[in-house]
Amino acid sequence: MWHDGSGMVRVRRIYAAREAEDGFRVLVDRLWPRGVSKANAGVDLWLKEIAPSTKLRTWFAHDPSKWAEFQLLYREELERNPEPVAQLRERVRQGAVTLLYSARDVEHNHAPVLLDFLVARR
Repeated sequence: MWHDGSGMVRVRRIYAAREAEDGFRVLVDRLWPRGVSKANAGVDLWLKEIAPSTKLRTWFAHDPSKWAEFQLLYREELERNPEPVAQLRERVRQGAVTLLYSARDVEHNHAPVLLDFLVARR
């Protein structure tokens, strides 16, 4: 979780129950999560353009041995993709934001990398 004067950003699995502190909920996965209906997901924005490319996601396959390289490659993709990053930053300036992801591995997925990228570039 990260907080500055304008808003709080946190990362959560989409399968967790919605909480009042979530604020604006942004799904940051390229694919819609299995077993989650769009009607009940509580997603305010599906920003799939900010997710890792299909090529990078497929290569990584949540393999912890590739974690360090994945982080570098995903950050490079984010640098080359300023529009969705700017859209997300604007949303954070408006208040609390929760980045939602579906991966089982809570440590080795792109959402914490995205959060770190947003914090480092403020």
